[in-house]
Amino acid sequence: MSVVRAFIAIELGEEIHRHLEKVIAPLRADLAGLPLRWVPVENIHLTLKFLGDVSPANLDMLFEMVAREAAASKSFEMGVGKLGAFPNNTRPRVLWVGIEAPDELYQLQERIENEVARFGYPPDRKAFEPHLTVARVSRNASPADVRTIGETLRKHSLGYLGAARVEAVQVFRSDLTPDGAVYSRLSSAQFEVAV
Repeated sequence: MSVVRAFIAIELGEEIHRHLEKVIAPLRADLAGLPLRWVPVENIHLTLKFLGDVSPANLDMLFEMVAREAAASKSFEMGVGKLGAFPNNTRPRVLWVGIEAPDELYQLQERIENEVARFGYPPDRKAFEPHLTVARVSRNASPADVRTIGETLRKHSLGYLGAARVEAVQVFRSDLTPDGAVYSRLSSAQFEVAV
């Protein structure tokens, strides 16, 4: 078996996916024809750590580590809402919906980051900013395209979509295809049950 392109993430519930579909549709319609790669709503998740290539020999250790960190976590709620872009709305490269979460999310992500560093995965250079990627601007986008995307984004406001209860963390495989990435859940680890 060759290497597996993998990441650690939190899945969203169907209700949040339905809300996202409703609010993304008008934005997508306004940006039709522009060079954007939209993430299918069912693929939208909260990435905690993108690993890239993982050898099959390391997968079991990775699953065990994620299970350990999940067992040390208590469930929490995170709010979903607000529309934005990285690096900013003037020069958008990634369009996202924001996440508001308690310290538990940041602590979980930091513990996972520290643990995977022991496996040799370099830490992220940027601070963790929880978000849901909804689209990526193509590398071939002209400056005029980028300007139009940014202006359109600024005209769209997005309020609070709802809360997602987080009770588990998952490891996913990402297979790149001509139609975009296909995600397969490899493992799911439940959080400690709160009493």
